[in-house]
Amino acid sequence: MSQFSTYFQLGYEHILDVQGYDHILFVIALCAIYQAQDWKKILILVTAFTIGHSITLALSTLNLVNFRTDIIEFLIPVTIFITAFSNLVKKHGSGPAKFSSNYFYALFFGLIHGLGFSNYLKSLLGREENIFTPLLAFNLGLELGQLIIVLFFVIISFVFVGLFNVSKRDWILVVSSAVAGIAITIMIETKFW
Repeated sequence: MSQFSTYFQLGYEHILDVQGYDHILFVIALCAIYQAQDWKKILILVTAFTIGHSITLALSTLNLVNFRTDIIEFLIPVTIFITAFSNLVKKHGSGPAKFSSNYFYALFFGLIHGLGFSNYLKSLLGREENIFTPLLAFNLGLELGQLIIVLFFVIISFVFVGLFNVSKRDWILVVSSAVAGIAITIMIETKFW
């Protein structure tokens, strides 16, 4: 197996690992307000998240940025909670689309999530002379994994909203409340003080 495919698979498996469900929750919180017809917006969100965490993954792997792991592990569920909570307080009308704060959340909070990935990736890259290819492959694997999560979520959303006629508002409230509740639990478990 080539170096590229090895790191691609590691990124793909890392994001889909149910033990790392915090990243899955964040992607769900980002996408909770969208339906299948919003696929372009969703693709932009997922890509913004990937760009954000790619930046900090690279900076951290190169030892240009270092943060305490316990603080990052606490901040990750904070980002999930903020994103889910904002879904609860936003007005979700059918009027013309305005700039969504989720684009900001995806990019900025992606920076924090990248720091969460960085310790895992640093341990793998310690043996590599050139980190560009492994970093690129790992991030592309993460992106594919995120797209699979989104596809799965959008299908479930379509079933409930499109087929079972659950109102979009109720769907957003249920999903975002559940994600926010889980995020609070993780915050309690990962508090660093």
